[in-house]
Amino acid sequence: MEDNNKLDETTVTFEASEEATNSTPVQNVPEPTEQKCKCKKEKKCKCNCMCIINCILIIGLILIYILHFTGIGAKGGSNQDSTVSLVNKDAKPPLNETVGELKIAYVNTDTLMAKYQYAIDLKKRVEQATNKQESFARQEEQFQADYQNYLQTGEKLSYAQQQEKERELKERYEKLVKLEKQYANSMMQEQKNLNDESEKMTQAVYDFIRDYNAQNHEYHLILARSFNSSPILYGDVRMDITDEIVKGLNEDYARKKANK
Repeated sequence: MEDNNKLDETTVTFEASEEATNSTPVQNVPEPTEQKCKCKKEKKCKCNCMCIINCILIIGLILIYILHFTGIGAKGGSNQDSTVSLVNKDAKPPLNETVGELKIAYVNTDTLMAKYQYAIDLKKRVEQATNKQESFARQEEQFQADYQNYLQTGEKLSYAQQQEKERELKERYEKLVKLEKQYANSMMQEQKNLNDESEKMTQAVYDFIRDYNAQNHEYHLILARSFNSSPILYGDVRMDITDEIVKGLNEDYARKKANK
């Protein structure tokens, strides 16, 4: 939120003249300026949560090249527990098993994102942050509506009623100012946490597929396929290893959560 749009406690003065009568409207309360969600950088607040969702969907562009001849696999760089075996007796064998020829498979990343529990949990956190932002915006809008209504109908109230209404509006205004500060700080921290978790999730998928492939298939190439963006226009269903990858990812995620 721009500084000039920020709620200012000093903006509103709720005072009623002692000489006011029942027919005298109280209009000494400056009209609050339109509020926008506060953000550290300009023009980015309402896009922040959507950016987080986009970060989650980045994994849909996963393109993992696993080169059998370079030795990439269970050796080095793995985050998997060395005592955990990823061998799956039900894993599909490569479609082309001819020695010396390229063995290829693919993973449907749309399905992976819909069924991977890590992604599901992260999406819930994004929705919670979004709901919090929308709740604050609704409170601001309601205050604006009630304030405008008071300016238009306040003259119909008695002097005592005017004083009571101004006191109520002042308390709500001060509460919004305080809530705005708390919300801005918490949202900045939550955004950072979500970005970190999104990167961890992406790396977890890369690491798992590398290790799983080394212990089961040893494909030379594993491609990503998605509905909206994919270089794969057609793939034999026998090359689709999505289900076994999702199953293994969820087992790995559940194991790590249990060990925390």
